[in-house]
Amino acid sequence: MEINATLLGQAITFAVLILFSMKFVWPPLNKMLEERSKQISDGLQAAEKGKQELLQAESKVAEELKKVHQRSNELLNNAEKRANQIIDEAKNKAIIESQKIIDDARNQIEQDYLKLKEQLRLQVSSLVIKGAEQVLRSEIDQSKHEALLSKIKTEL
Repeated sequence: MEINATLLGQAITFAVLILFSMKFVWPPLNKMLEERSKQISDGLQAAEKGKQELLQAESKVAEELKKVHQRSNELLNNAEKRANQIIDEAKNKAIIESQKIIDDARNQIEQDYLKLKEQLRLQVSSLVIKGAEQVLRSEIDQSKHEALLSKIKTEL
C-alpha cells in the first residue's frame, strides 16, 4: 500500500502542479507567445509595407530623375540657342561696325584725295606761272622756249 499511497500523493501533487501551471504559469506564457507572434506578424507586415514604400520611392526617384534630366536638357538647349543668338548678334554688330569703318576710311581717302588734288593744282598753277614769267622775261627764242618747257616738264 505504500506504493499506492506514494503513487496517490505523487498523482495529487502532479495534479496540483498541473492546476497551478494552468492557472498561473500557462496564461503568462501563452500571453507572451501571442505577443511575440503578434510582434513577428506586425514586423512582417511592416517589412512588407516598407518594401512597397521602397519600391514606390524608387519609382518616384526614377521619375524625378527623369524630370530633372529633361529639365537639364531643356536648359542646355536654351543655353545653346542663346549662345547662337549672341554670336549672331555679335557678328551682325561686327559687320555693321566694319562697314562703318570702311565707309569712314573711304570718306577720309576721298577727302585726302581732294585735298591732294587741290594742292597739286596749286603747285601746277604756280609752276605754270613761274614758267610763263621766265618765258616772258627771257628773250623770245625758240630753243630757249623748248629748253624751258622741257625743264618745266621734268619738274612736274
